[in-house]
Amino acid sequence: MKVKDYYDIEYSYMLAEKLKSVYPDFNTELFISLLQENLEQLEFNDRQELLAKSLHETLQLEYADVIAIFTKILGPELEGSLGMFTQGYWLWPLGRYVELYGDVDFEVSTQFSKELTKRFTSEYCMRPIILKYPERSMKLLLEWSKDGNKRVRRLASECIRIRLPWAKKMYVALDYYDMYVELLTNLKDDLDKTTQKSVANNLNDLFREVPDKFEEIVRTWSVEPVSKECQWVIKHGSRTKRKKLEANNN
Repeated sequence: MKVKDYYDIEYSYMLAEKLKSVYPDFNTELFISLLQENLEQLEFNDRQELLAKSLHETLQLEYADVIAIFTKILGPELEGSLGMFTQGYWLWPLGRYVELYGDVDFEVSTQFSKELTKRFTSEYCMRPIILKYPERSMKLLLEWSKDGNKRVRRLASECIRIRLPWAKKMYVALDYYDMYVELLTNLKDDLDKTTQKSVANNLNDLFREVPDKFEEIVRTWSVEPVSKECQWVIKHGSRTKRKKLEANNN
């Protein structure tokens, strides 16, 4: 089964049932009618968009009130670092809803994103918010980079990536470069492997855009003593550089 096939009409009834359990006025018939004709013919991204827009059309409420409803169905936080794309997959349209409509309310959207990432992931729904409120967002991401929850720390790094897969390039990291370096430095020794991967991916993105800045960070981090976590981050974050050097030597 392809990932897109999880998000079918049967899934839509399941999501409607969850919403109706906390918001009895949820119009399941309207929601399904908006999906019935086209949902299962669409590819993954288009399915998410249709689901999110159908939620928006069905829930004729203020944005903050919709997010309050969504918050009630999030369920328990995931244990460990994994499960976001297995146990948490059903939450994807809620994240897409925030991605499409969330830049109207910084506080509500960022707080929901912080809770969502503990059950799923929130890097995509954070990016429109970061673009609209860059300085405010960077200050918040610095706080998140010191959070006690590993998933929140990972989010602080992942959502600010320049070249996040499946997303448009975003250069806020370069516009607020000093804060960006501080954020990554806060996370370079993180014990959580998913956070390490995210920081390394930031480095790799940076090398592809501004190699001099990549070298500057690596040089600063390479002063002894260097933790084994930071060593791994630098090595993994240097993979494009290594490939380029190998290509030049051949």
